[in-house]
Amino acid sequence: MEGMIRSELFANAMLGGTTVAVVAAVVGYFLVLRALAFASEALTDISFAGATGAALIGVNPLAGMVVLGLGAVLCLGQFSERMRGRDIEIGIVLSFAMGLGVLFLNLYAHSSASHAAAGVGVLFGSLMSVSVEDILITLALGALVIACLVVIGRPLLFASVDPTVAEVRGVPLRGLGVIFLALLAIATAISVLMIGILLAVSLLLAPAASAVNFGRRPFATIALAATFGVAIVWLGVTLEFFGPWHHVPVGFYISFFSSFLYLISLVWKRLISGSEVRQPAHADREVSHHSHG
Repeated sequence: MEGMIRSELFANAMLGGTTVAVVAAVVGYFLVLRALAFASEALTDISFAGATGAALIGVNPLAGMVVLGLGAVLCLGQFSERMRGRDIEIGIVLSFAMGLGVLFLNLYAHSSASHAAAGVGVLFGSLMSVSVEDILITLALGALVIACLVVIGRPLLFASVDPTVAEVRGVPLRGLGVIFLALLAIATAISVLMIGILLAVSLLLAPAASAVNFGRRPFATIALAATFGVAIVWLGVTLEFFGPWHHVPVGFYISFFSSFLYLISLVWKRLISGSEVRQPAHADREVSHHSHG
């Protein structure tokens, strides 16, 4: 076991997974505040098309994901400040991107058996077999995303919580919206690289949404979301390597713990909401009792 822990495979999985978990959680917090879950699903499908298209022409799949994702951002950015009411447009983009991805994957998979296996890797990720090059690229892009969010964090938070007042005070809603979507596209691309198309959304949404249900202060909530994301990835990787069921993929553990965490957060939120409702009612009864006395 000690040898496995010290192995390059385990170290790469932990480092790559941790980087993606932190970046996804920070971006996911603003994603939840801005109610753009559907847009994140569209961007994962766009990443799927970008990865398979790039592989088809012999280019690094991550480059294809980033380029096509940023191209989609230019289209989505035309109505970024009104994204919440654009489900139809986003759905059309999603379906078109998925169709392209299926076409590219089919062409790529039919060229050789090894390409078919690589295509499956795009869907389910390759956290257990990431290379040092993938780790370095993920670290660089992740640092870029976090640095940009640090710079625009406060106005982006203001625009996400109260866009009407933010616009009145001169906050550039459209510009911030486009920048955030670009950062989301990059975060989605590195998430897909590590954990695949099918799991990227769960890591983008579940830790952040759970933290929002538990927390109130923005920066503490972001830190809690990152902690949740890292814990989920660490649990998944550890169980993949040392768990009793070695045939169970790490993706299952990530999706299971993400879903379970969000369920716990919903229960917590309802309990707290119920307690806050009961306390004022109890206080009103006490005031009424004393006034009659």
